Amino acid sequence: MTDDENRVAGLLLAAGGGRRLGGRPKALLPHRGRLLVEHAAEVLRAGGCASVHVVLGARAEEVRARATLPDCALIDNPDWEQGMGASLRAGLTALAGTDARAALVLLVDQPGIGPEAVARVRRSYRSPRSLVSAAYDGVRGHPVLFGAEHWAGIAATATGDRGARAYLKQHADAVELVECGDVAEAYDIDTEADLTHLE
Repeated sequence: MTDDENRVAGLLLAAGGGRRLGGRPKALLPHRGRLLVEHAAEVLRAGGCASVHVVLGARAEEVRARATLPDCALIDNPDWEQGMGASLRAGLTALAGTDARAALVLLVDQPGIGPEAVARVRRSYRSPRSLVSAAYDGVRGHPVLFGAEHWAGIAATATGDRGARAYLKQHADAVELVECGDVAEAYDIDTEADLTHLE
């Protein structure tokens, strides 16, 4: 792994309140004998991210108390109710104070995405100008990698639950798609019915 690759930081967005799950924060859902936030943080670590930063919001104190997140930097997003965009901004702002050259963003509610997909996207990092996205049958999904040169632009356009969607659309020609459909499933845990995906 090159020095530059060592500067790809994992950024886990885990602040949502689970409104459609009766107000159960997704970070605290059980999966494979531990909390979903623990599982997702380990996916980033196992996928080769040199550091892992976790954005917390809903019931953040409870997540801090219950979750075992060794060597993770925990970031509080007081504006989590504004949606994923606010969490992305909080995470990128925190990373701006580090030596990270790229942020590899994973959502806490996508347990079908494992270390293999993270590693593929991370290996596509070339420079702070890199924009990389996992793809599923050619359709853009998560995880995504944002080189540091894009952070300010992404933060300026990240609103509501759209995250970086608007920015990626504006810069579609620059986005490298990395097919991950053979190693990951990009479903979300959004509703009660989706809980069947948890083990």
